Amino acid sequence: MELINSMGYFITFLGLSMDTLFPDHESQLTRLNRIEGQIKGIRRMVEDRRYCVDILSQIRAVTGALRQIELGVLERHIRHCVTQAARSEDENELKEKTEEILKLMASL
Repeated sequence: MELINSMGYFITFLGLSMDTLFPDHESQLTRLNRIEGQIKGIRRMVEDRRYCVDILSQIRAVTGALRQIELGVLERHIRHCVTQAARSEDENELKEKTEEILKLMASL
């Protein structure tokens, strides 16, 4: 695992890279940037005292966009983290990953 030490340099832990431990979610940055712009737009709408239904419509759009990011991150988690746990043949690790997902889904 690569970690950044106090001087800003990458260090390796257990010979694993960050790519091995955590999947890359950079593909979600475009959506997050778009959502950030939508949130700013909603704020302006509220400040300008725009029509309620127009504001609600924009809020629904942001909620849907966040849901898409959530599904994308969940998919990467299953394809990377859960799959890696299954391949490790460590039953405790796989159980932990499964319980994480079940706990998350129960909170929805």
